[in-house]
This record gives sequence, C-alpha cells and structure tokens, in this order.
Amino acid sequence: MKLLLLLSFVMCFLVAAIQGASNLVCYYDSSSYTREGLGKLLNPDLEIALQFCTHLVYGYAGIRADNYQVQSLNENLDIYKHQFSEVTALKHKYQHLKVLLSVGGDHDIDVEHPNKYIELLEGEKVRQTAFIQSAFSLVKTYGFDGLDLAYQFPRNKPRKVHGELGSAWKSVKKFFTGDFVVDTQSSLHKEQFTAFVRGVKDSLRNDGLLLSLTVLPNVNSTWYFDIPALNGLVDFVNLAAFDFLTPARNPEEADFTASLYGAPSQNRLGHYNADFQVQHWLQHGFPSSRINLGVAAYGNAWKLTADSGVEGTPVVGHTDGPAPAGSQSQKPGLLSYPEICGKLKNAQNEFLKGNDSPLHRVSDPTKRYGNYAFRPVQGAVTEGIWVSYDDPDAAANKAAYVKAKNLGGIALFDLAYDDFRGLCTNDKYPILRSIKYRL
Repeated sequence: MKLLLLLSFVMCFLVAAIQGASNLVCYYDSSSYTREGLGKLLNPDLEIALQFCTHLVYGYAGIRADNYQVQSLNENLDIYKHQFSEVTALKHKYQHLKVLLSVGGDHDIDVEHPNKYIELLEGEKVRQTAFIQSAFSLVKTYGFDGLDLAYQFPRNKPRKVHGELGSAWKSVKKFFTGDFVVDTQSSLHKEQFTAFVRGVKDSLRNDGLLLSLTVLPNVNSTWYFDIPALNGLVDFVNLAAFDFLTPARNPEEADFTASLYGAPSQNRLGHYNADFQVQHWLQHGFPSSRINLGVAAYGNAWKLTADSGVEGTPVVGHTDGPAPAGSQSQKPGLLSYPEICGKLKNAQNEFLKGNDSPLHRVSDPTKRYGNYAFRPVQGAVTEGIWVSYDDPDAAANKAAYVKAKNLGGIALFDLAYDDFRGLCTNDKYPILRSIKYRL
C-alpha cells in the first residue's frame, strides 16, 4: 500500500512538472553585434542569457528578390566572421538550448521589391522550392535546430484619429480588419501560405528539425493563417502581442502599446491587446501548449507637444510622431528598457531640470495595460516625451497570464533591448529573469 502511495505521489509530481514546463523563447537580433556604444551585444553578454532561454531565435535572414533563396542579411558577420557558427556552438555548453534561424521579421527591407514575400507565395512551387532548399541548407550547414518563419504579410491599416462623426462611422465597420482592406487576395494567400509551410516542414521533418511561426505585430491572423491546418505543421507559434500602436503608425496620439487586456472606451480597437490575439488562436483549435506570448523588452516613445496637455493619461492626443532615438537602441520612437529606466527618477537625475528632468512614472495597479512614463511640455521643458513599456513586474505578470491559460511560454523580443549590462539595478537581464522566475 505504501509503495502504491509512493508511486502515485511520484506520478503526480511528474505530471505537475510536465504541465509546469514552459518555453522561454529568446530573440537575438544579430545586428546588435554591430551597434556602437552601450547597445552593442557581444557573445559573452549573450551567454549570460542562455541559462534562462529554452530556445534562441537568431535573426535575421532574408530572401533574394531575384531567385527567392534564403540568404544572410549580414554575410560579413554571420558567415565570414562566423557568428552563425559561434552562436550555434553555444549549444554544446548549454545543452538544453535549441537555436533556430529566423527569416523576415521586418528586417528584410527591400525598397525595390517590397512585395517579395507575397510574390514568393504566388510563385508557388517554382519559387518556394528555391526558398525551401536554400533554407534547409543554411540550417544544416551552420548547425541550427530549425527554422522560424517571421513572415512579412501586409499589415492592418493603423487606427486613425477621428472626430465625433468619423468615430460614429468607424464604429459600424469591422474592427478586426482595421480601416481598410489591405489585401484583396488574402484568402488565396492564406491557402498558398499553408501549402508553403507544409513544404518547409516536409524538408525539415526527416532530420528532426523544428519549425516555428512568428506572428508579427498588426498582421491579421484571420486573413493569413489557417490555424487548424497549421496545427500539424509548426511546432509552436510566437505571438508578437505588442506594438499595437507605434509613433510611426500613429504619430498623432499615444496609447498603451502592449496591453494584456482590452482597455475600455476612447475609441480603442478591440484587438489591440494580447488576450484577444491569444483567444483567437485558441478558439480556432490551436493547442495552448504550443502558443508563446510575445513580450517586448522595449518601449514606444512619442514626442509630446504643448497641445498634448500635462496629465499624461492615455489616450494622449496632439503628439508629434516618434521621440528622438536613444543612444543604445538608435531608433527614433523606440527606447530599450535600460534607456527607459535611466530616464526615470534616480540618484543621477533627480535634481535635473528642463529637458533633462526625469520622467514621471505611472504604474498599472490593475495589471491589465502596462506602465507609462512621461515628461510634458511645460515651463522650462520644451522636449516632451511619452513612453509605453513593460518593466520586469509587467513582464512577470504576463508570465503569470501564460501559466493561468496553460500556454506554452513567453517569447522575449529581444535580448539586446533588455538591460544586459545591468545598468539599472546591477542585475543583468532583469526582464528575462523576472519572466523565468515567474514561469
């Protein structure tokens, strides 16, 4: 009897352990290797994160417009400086780690061929075979464990700023499609994408290689993803549930950019939150255990004007597009977590005035929308800023949501935007750590 009780206890423990096992998918944008200054992420810095990550997604590869073969977007780094090989070699030290090569991810910008990802689908087997064979070759040659498709589909049109009459008309339109249909051939492209994914998976299957799908921000899952069909083709899906609004897409108003749940009123669109995206995939039959919720380690920053007011409560109107680029992230309208942390009140800036004065932080006691911080245009301040972001506590809250929904885990975008130098609190990778500990 005691033996049976012991076996029962062990089985319950093992089941609980299996159910509690969660993915922590870490995106690594290799372009951070080539940045100058504090934003430069070298391999010793990267290694510190790998003890926490279950998967490392190496970004990014792209496709050639002339023959649709997969290629490195930085051959000098990836191939000639051996970064592909050096990163995949880290698996020998961190044997739990799987490393995937990601294609697309908004990094494969080709001004002369902006529609090449759609053209790849429309070319069907002739073009797709070139992609599949070249992708397989890269994965095998450099020791990757699989491929990630961060496919570049047309995006939803951004929310527009409307007057009262415009808002009334907008309310009767289908909110999930944005303001306008951006792809009249979306049904055909959905079928073509499913066939394409099937071909990619078939090429990887015999070698036991993984295939994941990254759903980029503001890509309409209804239009492009046959979710029941993809269930048997991809090992997991990473939902980039952030950047619902950005200073580039929404220059005239600032709002929460990575809400966990929908925020009421103020003409917000119902799909601008992580829970909506997750529920959509669940309701279409995709297994919860293979959905990873995306969390951004950066914030979106708007430039405030004198007409934006001094309260800072979103939605904030009369903004003037992206705030200036930070010295680390080096992208207008985007601030890494340590850049945001450094702008909040601390011992170094608490007595500074004017445009150097610290931002006022507003936390989210509801744990539904995220944090924001701002400095209004007022008095000696002529350079106002408003930023929406997730800090370690907000990221941990999203990890708690993942556990409650029995999802597969968290996908962090990306390691180079976390505080990998420990500038804020001397803890390196505070967002990554907070997610890992909560999972």
